[in-house]
Amino acid sequence: MQLTTTFRTVATLPHTELTAAPPIPAGRMQARRWSPQRWSTVLTALSFATLLIHGYHPLAEDGGLYVAGVEWKLKPSLFPRFTEFVSEHLRFSAFAPLVATLTRFTHLPLLTVLLVLNLVSIALTLAAARALLRRVTENDHAQLAGVGMLAAMWTVPIAGTSLLLMDPYVTARSLSTPLSLWAVALALDDWKQKPRALLGCLIAITLAAAFHPLMAGYALGLILVLRGLRSQRKALVLGTLAVLTISAAAILQARAPAESAAVVLAAKSRYYWFLSQWHWYELFGLAGPLLVLAVLMWWNRPGLRERGSDLALACILYGCFAAGLTLVFGQESYHAHIIARLQPLRGFLIIYAVMFLLLGASVQQHLEQMAARSPALRPIRLVVPALLLVSAGAMFLSQRREFPASAHIELPWRMGESPNPWVRAFLWCRDNTPRGALFALDAHYITTPGEDAQTFRAIALRSAVPDFSKDGGEAAITPRLAGEWLAGFTAQLNLDRQTAPQLRAGLAPFGVDWLILRSSSPAVLECPYNDGALKVCRLQP
Repeated sequence: MQLTTTFRTVATLPHTELTAAPPIPAGRMQARRWSPQRWSTVLTALSFATLLIHGYHPLAEDGGLYVAGVEWKLKPSLFPRFTEFVSEHLRFSAFAPLVATLTRFTHLPLLTVLLVLNLVSIALTLAAARALLRRVTENDHAQLAGVGMLAAMWTVPIAGTSLLLMDPYVTARSLSTPLSLWAVALALDDWKQKPRALLGCLIAITLAAAFHPLMAGYALGLILVLRGLRSQRKALVLGTLAVLTISAAAILQARAPAESAAVVLAAKSRYYWFLSQWHWYELFGLAGPLLVLAVLMWWNRPGLRERGSDLALACILYGCFAAGLTLVFGQESYHAHIIARLQPLRGFLIIYAVMFLLLGASVQQHLEQMAARSPALRPIRLVVPALLLVSAGAMFLSQRREFPASAHIELPWRMGESPNPWVRAFLWCRDNTPRGALFALDAHYITTPGEDAQTFRAIALRSAVPDFSKDGGEAAITPRLAGEWLAGFTAQLNLDRQTAPQLRAGLAPFGVDWLILRSSSPAVLECPYNDGALKVCRLQP
């Protein structure tokens, strides 16, 4: 509703001339520009609208992995077994220490801090997006259309990379992405005339790297390509960058030691590392944004101006290079998967963001041009608000299908009232089992229909034997965990079909104390919790 109201207001405002049109007198232009206060109000409204449209699930998917890490930082006695699957990803990120510090300083519950941080990250991302568009066009309507497009498509999947444009939960990417967008925006400035823009760009990308070094590295790659395009010796600079990158990748691949069977299996379990495993529609997810940017360069070059055109071209070149690098060095048959492990295609996250921003702005500019030619066509300006509402509605329905058994917005103070049976079972484990207990669940519990990817450790605050999905991702990027992961998830395959003696024989060597099983499981065990869907059982008599 807030998004609708905002765009209805925009539609009634006086027409703003396109940047490609003849110059407007300074006084008149100033009267038509939006004030900072108005932009603050609009971006705040869009931030809340984004939350309402795309939902919030703080303990699901990767959100649960990061939350477990913060919980461990706050209380190191948690997760005494298989601790590496909680702590390993914290080594290179300031995210968990920051959130833990905020929680201690504010004396607020962790989940409340995360909700506030989620809203802040949304607002920062939209503000960074507007800062980028402000360097492309002075048209406030076009800027709003671009930012609105980004907000409407917030949780769209990034091709087949297993990433979303922005997540409906808080992770290190929630902070690295807006900082990366700010860095890209500042890279559009003339650093000779504005040396502070260079300093700001360096600060922004450094802060992004502090939260997520890999994603910041790929944003830096786009910035280098962009600055190369704006240099006087474009071919030399871009060629040098390409040769250096390919040479480094070739040396790393050639000198990498052969991987063990467990490491290879962990790598191959992440199918999205290898283009040969992608479906056709996932491949289209790589080509599509590059084609859209190419069309925008041809169709709306006056509206994008030099900066926007350079940015679009940089994204096209960078995307093609990342895809080529993955195709050459990301092969399943190689003796090592060091380049595949770096996931170069994650650079498409920034490319998607830029595509939606330039697309929304360009459509708005084109419609304003049409409306300016004929008063009868003025209602055509409502096309953009309608398009954004349809896109937002589609994304809302998509998110409801993604989390059908959970509340659309999982508020901290409503966690105990969750309709999700898995969450209720996990909460029972938190409140009724020893802190040092070790749990086993089905290896694929995280992808079970109706489970909604809710993570056990973050909710139950208990240790668990590694699962296939999330812990497999950790093992894939941290090879030394692969053997432990392989043994753990193998022992948890098909738990719901095993009898009590089979369960004891397979899980006792790990020191498992408790199990979470389907209520229909044939195992006869002592199960103090059974709600008809799931049961929590003691493994040992």
